[in-house]
Amino acid sequence: MYTMAYQEKLPVAPLKIIVMDNCRDLGNSVNAHIVSSRKKHVSDNNFLSGLSGYSCDSYITNYHMEFLHTGERQAVIDESIRGADLFIITDIVNQSLNKSPDEHFQDLKRIINACHGNANRTNVIMPYLYEGRHNNRKKLESLDCALALQDMVDMGISNIITFDAHEPRMQNAIPIQGIDNFPTSYQFIEAIINGNEDIIFNKDNLLIVSPDIGGMGRVVFYSSILEVNMGMFYIRKDYSTVINGEHPVAAVEFLGGDINGKDIIIVDDMIDTGTSIISTCRELKKRGAKKVIIASTYGLFTKGLNEIDKAYDDGLFDRIYTTNLTYCSAALINKPYYRLVDMSGQIANIIIAMNHDASLSEIVDQSKLINRLLGKEGI
Repeated sequence: MYTMAYQEKLPVAPLKIIVMDNCRDLGNSVNAHIVSSRKKHVSDNNFLSGLSGYSCDSYITNYHMEFLHTGERQAVIDESIRGADLFIITDIVNQSLNKSPDEHFQDLKRIINACHGNANRTNVIMPYLYEGRHNNRKKLESLDCALALQDMVDMGISNIITFDAHEPRMQNAIPIQGIDNFPTSYQFIEAIINGNEDIIFNKDNLLIVSPDIGGMGRVVFYSSILEVNMGMFYIRKDYSTVINGEHPVAAVEFLGGDINGKDIIIVDDMIDTGTSIISTCRELKKRGAKKVIIASTYGLFTKGLNEIDKAYDDGLFDRIYTTNLTYCSAALINKPYYRLVDMSGQIANIIIAMNHDASLSEIVDQSKLINRLLGKEGI
């Protein structure tokens, strides 16, 4: 997919990957991509075959947790990582292991601590940024994401890699170190095109919609690169009342062009409970939307799938696309309306490029790839 010339540079150090228990499927897939890619590079370049540790059957370094009688635990890395370029992959919102994000993050810190600074560089790939939605203070409350980022930097982390961060300005908590925040737009557009959704990508037939003002940046990019119109829902809430921990919706306004008879792609960074996205679909159908496709980076579905199933049965949407950057249950994957967007190849490319200290510009700016995908002339 990418044309990066990282082969022209030698790796900064031997590559090793720690895949935490909360993202085994994703990590194993990333590892398989890297193994395949490097074996091909070796066959194309004999010089690389003599480079120690360059081509391996696996780059995964195993670890385990030791439990004490008191219930405490500690991380133990099972093999040497001295001098390695180490990448730790974690999914801190994986609900399938009966652990909270706090417990997942604490385990990550244990892994980092177990490294003892022996690695040449230690990099963390955390697709869903821990506590990343809590980005400003409205009352006396903690800013846990900022503290978590600072903790990781203080522990010696060289790079923090995430995807479609809910609030990119959170990197201001570590202004010197910063965060590499990668987009997922190419993978979503490719998946929708390959999904045979019969969508015509022009402004007469398609509208890109954000369910709220927070997602406008993503929608502006999609509408610009696809050369279609966009819209946004503005939800007015009754802040004088709290029901089930949330302020009820007083009214829903749509800011944008005519919806009637058009296909809609709703672009958002996450589906949490699913309530907001279902409300958006319902409002679109009220305004005459034809086909409604949901493209959300993270499908958390924290209240289960019953309400989503009912919305699908009621004809409120046609398809949901989410990535495998967070855990996807078998129940979700087997739903007739669900399509998975595989990000393992993207992560593998990022790891390889960073291991070679190569430019990441082609991964960060996906405009050329999307234009090529759409078959636009001159690309």
